[in-house]
Order: sequence, then structure tokens, then C-alpha cells
Amino acid sequence: MATPTTATPYLTVRDAARALDFYTRAFGARETLRLTAPGGTRIGHAEIDVGGARIMLADEFPEMGARGPETIGGTPVTIALQVPDVDEFVRRAVVEGATLARPVSDQFYGERAGMLTDPFGHRWHVSTHVEDVPADEMQRRYEAMVKQQQ
Repeated sequence: MATPTTATPYLTVRDAARALDFYTRAFGARETLRLTAPGGTRIGHAEIDVGGARIMLADEFPEMGARGPETIGGTPVTIALQVPDVDEFVRRAVVEGATLARPVSDQFYGERAGMLTDPFGHRWHVSTHVEDVPADEMQRRYEAMVKQQQ
């Protein structure tokens, strides 16, 4: 049997120990691995599980070109995370220190979704599937939304 192709976000943060604590409290993550660099001052690699989604992270290692969003002035990447209850997930994350970038609302593509920025500068598109929308209907709804915004 062939191994399936997967994609796993690998986050670089300024304080990985604090990030692991945040993701545990705010996202309900479970830490599955932590490797501490010699000297114990930085985390060289860690892994968390968020409802079955695997996410890797590590401290910044500028000497190896690994810098987080706070250091480089933002990120062009948004991590999409589908959860059972987006409203509760976003509420808890904001209470724990995430910034609400876009409130949760029903979307034309069949999801209820919102956007967060975590305290380390990473953006998260968080959603719950609410409706199966065929591609042609999704296109129609998208066009209607764009016209409405003009």
C-alpha cells in the first residue's frame, strides 16, 4: 500500500514553549513531541495534535534561516483548520489571547468561518462545514458576493 501524500504546517515562533502552552489552552491541542535544543534554551522541534490535525513547530533559529512572523513583519500564509464548532473554538482562542481578524459568519461555500491571528503572528482560517454546495452553485454565489461588494 502506498503512503499517502500529506501536508503538515510547520510553524516558526519566537517562544515555542509559550506557543505550545497557548495552543493547548486556546485550540485544545495535545502535545505529542518536544525536542529541546542542547542547553535547553530553545525547542528544536515539537508536534501537536489539534482534533486529529498534526502541526509542527519550533523556536526561531535565525542562524539556520528560521524566523517567525513577529521577526519578519507578518506572514503571507494562512492555516486552514476545520473544527467541529467554530464559534466555540474562536471564542476560546480569543479568551486565551488570539486576535479576531474576521468574525465568524456563514460563508457562500458552505462553511461557517472566521479568522484569527495567534499571539505569535500566525493566521488561522477556522471553519465548520455546514452545507454541501455543488461547484456550479458555489460559483453562482461567489459571483453574487463579488457584485454585492462592488
